[in-house]
Amino acid sequence: MLGMGVTLTLEDFKAVRTMPKPVMIGFVGQYTVMPLLGWLLGKAFGLPTEYAVGLVLVACCPGGTASNVVTFIARADVCLSVVMTACSTLAAMVMTPLLTAMLVGERVPVDAFGLFKSTVQVVFIPVALGVVLNRFFPRTVKKLLPIAPLISVIVIALICACIIGLRVEEVKASAGKLLAAVALLHLGGFALGYSLSRLMKLPEKRSRTVSIEVGMQNSGLGVVLANKHFVNPATGVALAAVPCAISAVMHSIIGSICAAYWRWRDGREPQ
Repeated sequence: MLGMGVTLTLEDFKAVRTMPKPVMIGFVGQYTVMPLLGWLLGKAFGLPTEYAVGLVLVACCPGGTASNVVTFIARADVCLSVVMTACSTLAAMVMTPLLTAMLVGERVPVDAFGLFKSTVQVVFIPVALGVVLNRFFPRTVKKLLPIAPLISVIVIALICACIIGLRVEEVKASAGKLLAAVALLHLGGFALGYSLSRLMKLPEKRSRTVSIEVGMQNSGLGVVLANKHFVNPATGVALAAVPCAISAVMHSIIGSICAAYWRWRDGREPQ
């Protein structure tokens, strides 16, 4: 999150005023389409409670930082992607705990205020610190910018690999249903984000951007929240973190395929 924060400026947040329509479409998709889709897929696949909770949790998370890279590869609107990621990330302080409590509160105890505090610690504080560093120490930040996103991606990959590796036997037991549910969550996010954008008559590049933002989640945040707030008291294990970790891999694969297809399609169209 600190790595994301140093790439942002106050002007990025002010840019919402110049593109309110796509930002609003993406926000609605991020915090209505994805959470409901996560809840429905958990029910449809009959996932064990802990996996179903993890699927909903990651669906309620904001857009991931990798979406900015995928947007660039897809030749979409990178500026819009940065603005949408920033907005959904800040909104996550309220939306992620609220939606998680609403959708899974009947299945497991949910400490909504605890989720809120953790989200503030994991998201708001480091992002805000990054923005402040960018504002007051621009020369230092400029030197760090080429490596900050790479370090962030590597750290998230290691966290997710650790989560899956430590719970490999449990993952194998429900691998088919779990992988299918996570894949459909992200496929649905990409498809519905794009369809909704085109229905609202957004240009092609902005429709791609909204699709990517809705389809890619901040899975690392989901892992942290699951490990802290959804540990099974009987086993001491947070299986809810597994869908979040798988999500990090799945949305990156799907996003890369979509970006490659859009780039290929652009190359075939007459200039």
